[in-house]
Amino acid sequence: MRIIAGRLGGRNFDSPHHHKTHPMSEKMRGALFNVLGDISDLTIFDAYGGSGAIAFEAISRGAAKALITEIDPIVAKTITANIKSLGVQDVVRLVRANAASYSKNYPYEQYDIVVCDPPYDDIHPTQIMQLGSSVIKDGLLVVSRPTDLANFELEDLELISEKNYGDGTLAFYRKV
Repeated sequence: MRIIAGRLGGRNFDSPHHHKTHPMSEKMRGALFNVLGDISDLTIFDAYGGSGAIAFEAISRGAAKALITEIDPIVAKTITANIKSLGVQDVVRLVRANAASYSKNYPYEQYDIVVCDPPYDDIHPTQIMQLGSSVIKDGLLVVSRPTDLANFELEDLELISEKNYGDGTLAFYRKV
């Protein structure tokens, strides 16, 4: 995989070879960051780490810091190696944990943007709802989901935009 734009643009990193991960395509990742626009100095929570692509792209484009949660130890090992190879240890933190549990256990940690790109065969609306609590007021929760899956009704979050990209959809919610 590679970082699309920003100070790390063009740098390659590894994707875990694991049956449960589905890295967001470069096209969809590019579209996500085009919609987000200028993210300079914002904080990012990449809730379902996978390869760490969302966090790495955000840091490359000027985000102040990023948190990645990943529960799978093999996948987390790949992310750790990516953090080191990209030299972003000072701004990217990996926590090996279930994303929703982490959010619940650390309610004071809130982020400008929370990106949820769970494995498409294992999406739990209650987990997505919990992750919404990690978004600051007026911040964004972005959910990547299969196009054929309906939007989530999320407490304290207003659906503001939805974009379809083939078999995937990005839904953008603002914290009210």
